[in-house]
Amino acid sequence: MAINTLTQFLFNIFITIAVLVTLYTFNFYYLVLLSRQRRKYQKTELLGTPIVTIQLPIYNEKYVAARLVNAVCAMNYPKDKMCIQVLDDSDDDTYDILENLVNDYQKKGFDISHITRENRKGYKAGALRNAMKSVKGNFVAIFDADFIPPHWFLEKAIPYFSKPEIGLIQCKWGHVNEKYSALTQAQALSLDFHFLIEQKAKSNSHLYMSFNGTAGIWRKGCIEDAGGWHTATLVEDLDLSYRAQMKGWKCLFLADIVVDAELPVQMNAAKRQQFRWAKGSIQCAIKLLGDVVIKKIPFDTKIQAFVQLTRHIVHPLMLIQFLILPILLSAKFNLYVVSILPLLTIVAYLAIGPVVYVMIIRNLWMQSWKSKTLAYLYLIFYSAGMSVNNTVAVFDAFLGKKNEFLRTPKYGIVNKTDDWRDKAYNLPFTKTILLEIFFGVYGVLAIFIAIFSGSPIFAPLIGLQTLGFFYISYLSISHTTFKKNKSQSLHNITKAEKMANTYYKLAMVGIIGFISFGAFMAYYGYQNDVYPLDQSRGILDRIQTTTDTQVIIEYLNTIKTLLPREGNPVWIFPTETTDFGLIQKDLDNMITSVEKISTVPQDSSSFHTGMIDMHERAKNMRLHLLDATPYMYVSFSNIVFSSLWIAAILGIFAVLKRKKERLKSYEMSDEV
Repeated sequence: MAINTLTQFLFNIFITIAVLVTLYTFNFYYLVLLSRQRRKYQKTELLGTPIVTIQLPIYNEKYVAARLVNAVCAMNYPKDKMCIQVLDDSDDDTYDILENLVNDYQKKGFDISHITRENRKGYKAGALRNAMKSVKGNFVAIFDADFIPPHWFLEKAIPYFSKPEIGLIQCKWGHVNEKYSALTQAQALSLDFHFLIEQKAKSNSHLYMSFNGTAGIWRKGCIEDAGGWHTATLVEDLDLSYRAQMKGWKCLFLADIVVDAELPVQMNAAKRQQFRWAKGSIQCAIKLLGDVVIKKIPFDTKIQAFVQLTRHIVHPLMLIQFLILPILLSAKFNLYVVSILPLLTIVAYLAIGPVVYVMIIRNLWMQSWKSKTLAYLYLIFYSAGMSVNNTVAVFDAFLGKKNEFLRTPKYGIVNKTDDWRDKAYNLPFTKTILLEIFFGVYGVLAIFIAIFSGSPIFAPLIGLQTLGFFYISYLSISHTTFKKNKSQSLHNITKAEKMANTYYKLAMVGIIGFISFGAFMAYYGYQNDVYPLDQSRGILDRIQTTTDTQVIIEYLNTIKTLLPREGNPVWIFPTETTDFGLIQKDLDNMITSVEKISTVPQDSSSFHTGMIDMHERAKNMRLHLLDATPYMYVSFSNIVFSSLWIAAILGIFAVLKRKKERLKSYEMSDEV
């Protein structure tokens, strides 16, 4: 049957995705083993104190720019050996802050310059490439605006360039505001996994590791030999480090040199950062994997390069699996590891997932492993919910959409008492939130399906992802704030700011209202369209276990009231077996047959033959309803309603965007 074929096809996709995700997971465990190797990096003082150019790419970072410049100038390194380049593309107050600060340090004898450009062509990569022509010495250190290099950084890091083949030294990121919130704890743990496992494992072996864009030092000759900074992708750091290693240069990761940085505290900023990393990674895969394949490098290096560059495809794969699972559960497909022991399904999931991660956490952090384990719980929700944002990024990369390097705004947040909500650079939520809420609502329905389909063991797994979608969407909305300077009184707030606040508040109310209405309609639709079929299948199961003719007639009449009188939910390749009009006729015929059987003595062969036939017909009807159930979710009316629902919310975004543009032009004209 076409329906069974479709269900089998979906099951094959589901299993294929499960295998792929498992392979990516086990690859991480392989890197865990490599990271445990003890390798002592050689360093020498023979290099002395060579000239180092320190590049500080900055764009509109008025809250942290001065902190970075002050930290760099406070390094215990001779002034005449440091060439500091402040690469400033800012078009706000940051420019004046840096201009004054650079002038002050120049008067103190520092070799520091304020380098600006007429436009942001190439964004960060463009700024770095533009500054290469004025680099002094053989080494180039790079720090992003939100980093705070320690005063001993150059003294400890430079000696590791003892071997001429070492082209890059990458240092570990620290986190000055890790304890600020659950969001920052989740991000900190994710980054720590990356550095202490992935980067360390690759540095310990011949595998390719990546430059993380900051808190590292390049050998100038390595940059030039690899072709310099390219602007074709959003992750110029990953791109350059791979090209350098394909040229034969070695990259080192130093876990004992930690450079503190500020984690994003606003959800919309964190999503922007994740989007850029995910999209850029796929862009690099498209750009570099061909060269990786044909290059004469070890086979396992090729495999690991493929895994690193493509790992973000896990996000769309997980979403596809999330969409398919409820359909398979509705179709009563056996998804258990061992059919007679469904508990093994959840055990297997825990064994290759959370249990192993907790063991890794305990090994890495020992005494503080309990707090890190709590952060891991936050990370589960964060990663699950972020999969929507990253999936959009992956498709953006595959579709070749125009690159725009959108920076991750920082606010100088260090302590829990610090507040960012009244500062500039706050980002509003985007259209991606619609998808996050959709998957959240879909997850709630999936939990009910898992329970009512007799597979409640899957409900917790679905629930984790569902909570993740709601967690991300909730913070995206609650973290949407709008600038209001503390020094301003309510009377001095501009008309444009008042209008902006009003429009955004009304938009959020409208979106929340539409979402709530959509959730109610989804629940109402399930109760009226899908649940009656579930009830009918349960009654047909009971018919197969009884020989009481009166009970069977009562059951059949109940089913007649539960099922639609006519129609066929399968609008793609419809079959007679799922036609409700024909099913109603079959029920009438079954009632007539049972009435005839009731006139025959129960100990006769005719009665037993009739009951066997009745049980078989009930079994077949149950299978037909099972085939029809998944299509009740995608009925024509549901598709129309969902389309109108999404169109309404998109309409709100469109109006909001138009108002925002008008307000912007209003502010500009007001300033003139």
